[in-house]
Amino acid sequence: MFKIIKKDSNSRARTGILETAHGTVETPAYTIVGTNAAVRCLPAELIPATKTQLIIANTYHLWDKAEEISQAGGLSKFMNYPGVTMTDSGGFQVFSLGFSREHGIGKVVKLRSDLSPENPPSPKATEGHRNLVRVTDEGTWFKTSPESEERFLGPELSIQLQEKLGADIIMSFDECTSPLHDYAYQKAALERTHRWAKVCLETHQRPDQLLYGIIQGGEHQDLRKASARYISSLPFPGFAIGGSFSKSVGGDFNVLNWTIPYLDENRPRHFLGIGKVEDIFDGVLAGIDTFDCVIPTREARHGGVWTKAGRIDIKRGIYAGDNDPLEGGCSCPACLTTSRAGVHRLFKTKEPLAAQHTTTHNVYFFNALMADIRQAIKADRLKELRQQFRRS
Repeated sequence: MFKIIKKDSNSRARTGILETAHGTVETPAYTIVGTNAAVRCLPAELIPATKTQLIIANTYHLWDKAEEISQAGGLSKFMNYPGVTMTDSGGFQVFSLGFSREHGIGKVVKLRSDLSPENPPSPKATEGHRNLVRVTDEGTWFKTSPESEERFLGPELSIQLQEKLGADIIMSFDECTSPLHDYAYQKAALERTHRWAKVCLETHQRPDQLLYGIIQGGEHQDLRKASARYISSLPFPGFAIGGSFSKSVGGDFNVLNWTIPYLDENRPRHFLGIGKVEDIFDGVLAGIDTFDCVIPTREARHGGVWTKAGRIDIKRGIYAGDNDPLEGGCSCPACLTTSRAGVHRLFKTKEPLAAQHTTTHNVYFFNALMADIRQAIKADRLKELRQQFRRS
């Protein structure tokens, strides 16, 4: 199922092959986000040209389409995408619709000095953003708005929905906590996540799906270590490191250093919701095999274009007369067929083709970056490659 091909001699980075029901994935790899069973602004027929190996969809958002997708033969056929698919369990929505709104804070943060678990944001800071989630030991109750009816999602139902969706890689149901939760809450949430992990294993019936166990524990080293040891002791074929994270002064994700040494190295590791260029290098060096993030697609829709020389905003006036491709030397369909000036004009006239071009390029860019990283690991020059991106 997962085979390590080459280990970097200067870090925990490694290349590998992950075998699934719909093909193999060369790791490290980027998982492109297709929340609603489609990559926004990227037609299915263009996906192969972007070198995409993995697409992740979201169980919470596909809740009401699960039966339809199952009848269509699963996510891959429903999306007209022959490659490997993954689904999140819906656990991230516990955070995004819950304490993220209440605390006014995101997934990756550098905590402000005036905020802490003992001193959370005042109610005024999050006025109009009520928590829409109620967590119980059995699962979670969601609202889509403050006035809507509650709807229950727990570990059993999450697995049942993911089995209907039919992704190659699925996630156990977990509680994604806020970085502003205190230690006592983080510990209680971790105990829930561990109980739910066992329920997910007991519920899961499809041998053609790889069920990953999720490590939680917030920003607490002892909890992360305990979670890694516990989840690694269970028969999950792979792991995902979840939760919200803050970065150290040196830029590293402490949670990876606290977690990865306690995971079985022969099983793949996924980093949930992380995907900036610098974060990818940090993650790969720490031993991460796959990532997922909305950055390539979300930023593309707003004119953000990623290049080896850095990120540019194609909507800026300086590109109005620039007839170079989005990135020189890039072989993506957008760079081969249009120019910076052309995409700039499309954004100015609000043409949908603008976002298609930038999305195509960004998805290709991040997949090509991962290919470069794989080659760098094989040649023991990963840190050199990282320095090249830092200098650009």
